[in-house]
Amino acid sequence: MIFLRSVVGKLWFTILLLVSFVLLILTVLLLEFFENYNVHQVEDDLLLTANRIVNILEIHDDPDDTLEISSQLLGHSKNILVFQGENQIFPSEPSNSDFELSIATIKKDKDLYRVFTDGKVVSKELNLKETGKELHTSSVKIVGVPLTSYHGKSGVVFVFQSLETMKDSAQSTTKFILLAAGVAIILTTIFAFFLSTRITAPLRKMREAAFEVARGKFDTKVPILSNDEIGELATAFNQMGKQLKFNMNALSQEKENLSSILSSMADGVITINIDGTIQATNPPAEQFLQFWYTEVRERGAQSPEAPMELMKLFHQSVETEQEQIGEINLGDHYWVIIVSPLYNNKNIRGAVAVLRDMTEDRKLEKMRNDFIANVSHELRTPISMLLGYSEAIIDDIAKTAEEKKDIARIINDESLRMGRLVNELLDLARMEAGYTNLNYENIQLGPYINRITGKFSGLAQEKNVKIHSEIHDYSVFWAFDGDRIEQVLTNLIDNALRHTPDGGTISVIEYINDQSQLVISVKDTGVGIAQEDLPFVFDRFYKADKARTRGRSGTGLGLAIAHNIVKAHSGEIFVNSVVNVGTTFTFLIPQNTSFVDKNK
Repeated sequence: MIFLRSVVGKLWFTILLLVSFVLLILTVLLLEFFENYNVHQVEDDLLLTANRIVNILEIHDDPDDTLEISSQLLGHSKNILVFQGENQIFPSEPSNSDFELSIATIKKDKDLYRVFTDGKVVSKELNLKETGKELHTSSVKIVGVPLTSYHGKSGVVFVFQSLETMKDSAQSTTKFILLAAGVAIILTTIFAFFLSTRITAPLRKMREAAFEVARGKFDTKVPILSNDEIGELATAFNQMGKQLKFNMNALSQEKENLSSILSSMADGVITINIDGTIQATNPPAEQFLQFWYTEVRERGAQSPEAPMELMKLFHQSVETEQEQIGEINLGDHYWVIIVSPLYNNKNIRGAVAVLRDMTEDRKLEKMRNDFIANVSHELRTPISMLLGYSEAIIDDIAKTAEEKKDIARIINDESLRMGRLVNELLDLARMEAGYTNLNYENIQLGPYINRITGKFSGLAQEKNVKIHSEIHDYSVFWAFDGDRIEQVLTNLIDNALRHTPDGGTISVIEYINDQSQLVISVKDTGVGIAQEDLPFVFDRFYKADKARTRGRSGTGLGLAIAHNIVKAHSGEIFVNSVVNVGTTFTFLIPQNTSFVDKNK
């Protein structure tokens, strides 16, 4: 069955069936032709014989001897009956004939009897009993010719012959024709199989090549073995493979370009099918979905495939066929979502959603608003005091010289504070803009740190706070900007003094770690900083709980400036603190090897 379903089997079976049908029709026609031909031959032969006998009987004077001699010359295959009127005169006895044919049998057949009544030649095929065999009949061809004058009377001459010999000949002819047809069918089978195999061999190679192309091997070639239609098909197949390779490479390149663009985008991109299923995303979008899944699981709710806000914008975009914009808030993160419909020709096949993470923008906006509010707050206090005390002087509220001196001192302090605030803002702005100019120099660590610590000795004594330094590399030289690092240490020590109660201790510790970095720590035993405030201590205008401060407060910019100075030295600064135990600020500065090598 598998063979018959193949092209070879179908072609072979078609050719064989066609040839067999033609041979069958030809065999039937040939058998019919030979049978009719033999019958006509027998009939003509019998008619010729009968006419000759009639002529002999009419010419010769002694017809009896003539009939006897003619009958013997005709042989055993033919028989003669001669009637004078309706009386049989030859043979004289019915037993001398091979078949039982009498005047009674002839009269029963109207066609044969017409030779007596009409005097016409008749020819008929009858089934006659054989003489001496009651139950056996044979097909016999009978020809009757009228005899015009026989001893002065008319008569009839019948010549008949058995057709069994003709049938034997026909059977031999049939066997020969069938044998020839069988040989022709066998030869046709071999030829058809050879022809179909030769025709389908290139098709099988094309099938194998098609499977190779389907597996992605577009370089597969089909050999061109002829210049006919199959050869043209092979040429077209090879061109198709070449074009497929070109198109697939173009599609692959376009896909890679699109994938690279999507992967490198800062915004998330989500493609949504018309049935609402998510088809493709890029890494930022995957992070958004993962963040959303985590948020949903934390709330203990069921997690659909996409956020409801996103799907609502998707349905609105599909229904209105217009771009939709919305926002989604997950925890402390914010996203702006832009959903646009995607078209397949004229029909909408889905939508694409672009997600932009606005968390940093919101934080920056909040920081900007806080910055403006803090600057306004910090400037409003000294300006209000300057305005108030200047009005007191103008209105002569201060009567004595001592009161006027106190008012002038307050105005001077607030002016200095406002100038310091403005200068620090300018310095911080320059640092954050990348305009920090560092003047590197080789500085001996011991004397440098002791000098800075010594500046705060008097203030520490006033506050009953002990301040000391622990220097492990006293004579070591290090390359950094001395003025800038002094500004860092001054800010850290000043903060420690303002937040350390009476009887407390402040330590300035220096050492070089295993990574060959300079480490300087300012450790106090003050009120400490709450854990929730630690991530924000280096932000501008950040101040801890005012209830834990004592003495004069700062501008809130010192730690932000210190952070930028250390960062400009390619270092890092961090803080550790425990409430009511103390705080330790530590910064690390690597050695500037290029400056050291240059100044050797």
